[in-house]
Amino acid sequence: MASVGLLALVDDIASLLDDVSLMTKVAAKKTAGVLGDDLALNAQQVTGVDPKRELPVVWAVAKGSYLNKLILVPLALVISAVFPIGVTILLMLGGLFLCYEGMEKLAHKWLPHEESDNEHKKKLAAATTDENVDIKAYERKKIKGAIRTDFILSAEIIVIALGVVQGETFLTQAVVVSLIAIVMTSGVYGLVAGIVKFDDAGLALIKYGQGGSKFDGFQRKLGQVILFLAPKLMKFLSVVGMIAMFLVGGGILVHGLPFLHHILEVLNTSLGAVMKVMMPMLFNGGVGLMAGVIVLSIVTGIKKLF
Repeated sequence: MASVGLLALVDDIASLLDDVSLMTKVAAKKTAGVLGDDLALNAQQVTGVDPKRELPVVWAVAKGSYLNKLILVPLALVISAVFPIGVTILLMLGGLFLCYEGMEKLAHKWLPHEESDNEHKKKLAAATTDENVDIKAYERKKIKGAIRTDFILSAEIIVIALGVVQGETFLTQAVVVSLIAIVMTSGVYGLVAGIVKFDDAGLALIKYGQGGSKFDGFQRKLGQVILFLAPKLMKFLSVVGMIAMFLVGGGILVHGLPFLHHILEVLNTSLGAVMKVMMPMLFNGGVGLMAGVIVLSIVTGIKKLF
């Protein structure tokens, strides 16, 4: 009897792990859409920091991000257990926020700003070279700002992950959401560390490739290529992140609003095999764009009023 009970326990554990593995894969795919913007945004947060202090600053922000997750994961699980419809509401709000954020980035050049991007960059440069500026205080301010931004992005990731496992047991929800929180945070800040030191790697290759050998020449050329690609990588990540916001945010809204889901099904009935695969992505992106325009218009109108 004891062996039968043990086998049953092992079977239950294996079943739970199988469910967790499957749900984690699905949740990771859903939350990966936020990753591109998360990478670009966090890499930009280090702009203006002394190159020697970039990695310590990234590590400080990463620790703040883990703390954010430590607060948000239990809070989200409690809401799911006590007020399940609250997860759907948060998910829809998160989808709208993603669409708004994507549209704000898209419309950036047409919206009025207190200062241009060039003026902002000049201020950052001045802050790091001015002897009267307290560098440590400047770093702390940058870190606090980055952690506040991370709190919003972390909330988006956790709510999206929780939406995937909403119908599962509490244990499965807790394990999957916790795994997503840990993996995403480690992955994002590990990549951010690599991105912010990418140009330094190029400079190092140029510096150590000053000899006359073919290998030295190869090092110099590789370093020059890296320096050329570094700023373009940031722009690429920013564009990918913006597109992902419309796709993920629009997808959340389509899934949560039955009439939109019905329209997508009707559209798919008259399409060929290739377009049936493409249509959900295009439809989600279109819904995301429209939602972004609506929310941005409302927010801009409120700002003008007040």
